[in-house]
Amino acid sequence: MQMQTAFELPPYPSGWYLVCLTEKLKPGVIISEKFCGEDVVIFRTASGEPVMMGAYCPHMGAHFAHGGKVEGESIQCPFHGFCFDKTGACVKTGYGTKPPPQAVVKTWHLREQNGLILAFHHPDGIAPDWEIPVHDEEGWSETRFKEWKIESHPQEIAENSVDFGHFSLVHGYEEVKEFESPRADGPYLKGRYGMARIANFVGKGGRKVHAEFNFTQFGVGYAFVEAQVVEFGLKSRHYVFPTPIDGKQIHLRIATSVNLGYQPKNIHPLLAVIPKFILTPFLLAGYYREYQKDVSDDFKIWKNKIYVHPPALAKGDGPVILYRKWAEQFYPGGLGIPKREKGVLVGQ
Repeated sequence: MQMQTAFELPPYPSGWYLVCLTEKLKPGVIISEKFCGEDVVIFRTASGEPVMMGAYCPHMGAHFAHGGKVEGESIQCPFHGFCFDKTGACVKTGYGTKPPPQAVVKTWHLREQNGLILAFHHPDGIAPDWEIPVHDEEGWSETRFKEWKIESHPQEIAENSVDFGHFSLVHGYEEVKEFESPRADGPYLKGRYGMARIANFVGKGGRKVHAEFNFTQFGVGYAFVEAQVVEFGLKSRHYVFPTPIDGKQIHLRIATSVNLGYQPKNIHPLLAVIPKFILTPFLLAGYYREYQKDVSDDFKIWKNKIYVHPPALAKGDGPVILYRKWAEQFYPGGLGIPKREKGVLVGQ
């Protein structure tokens, strides 16, 4: 028997992940990325459909993003001119001869919605059996994005949504309270909580305000939070997208938008004379700045922590175990976590 406190999660849980923003995938552009340990390319066909496929031509190994080009509804290899359609099948060689049947490139299921291009990952290549709903953006500002590459795991990032215990120490929240306990619904996890903090997002004023948050996890790769600052009547949306890169790093993207139905006078009487088209960009910039800070406050912890399971929890930690049991469904091959009895792992 062996004493052990740490465990490494399988690096690529199944689910939907953000791989590109709509605005970045211009016609004719071929984007090169690494996704779940594989080199991929992302492009649009002439009809506008986004495609993500393996980066290397199965003919003789050239990389599509280095000299390749989009030809109609297919991508052309820069080495010998072989073309592959959105299914990954070779539809034309560079010589006008019959395409070899074994010349097939791996492709992924994609969805394009709300300015996002999402890819579905499953270790066995199984088609998605659940979806992420399209969010109604009527009455909302533009959405601003920020991205980093950090050392962590999607499940660790998503666990923050239920780790109420760290909110005060790491983020400076006060009066943290749970309004609705997180509830699992298949691949979705929803909950509602509140807190108080100093309202710096509208300038340095030092006023304490109370906020309420409704969060939904769509798998471990997509978090959607609707927030409201009670005193100001301000509503905002916040997104978190942790996408696995290579088993060690993730591409972490966040996004923020604000609801346009606010009343400026509720924030401050002097703001009543400022048109919303002038005020809204300042509000959005404030939210964006504070949200970046909140997320980046966790970076050192995520990079240097280990995954302990089961954790030695105390009252006040939040429903971490409920979250982890929910997350197990995204590992089709299982987690491989050995049983633990009185702090000792058995069956080793």
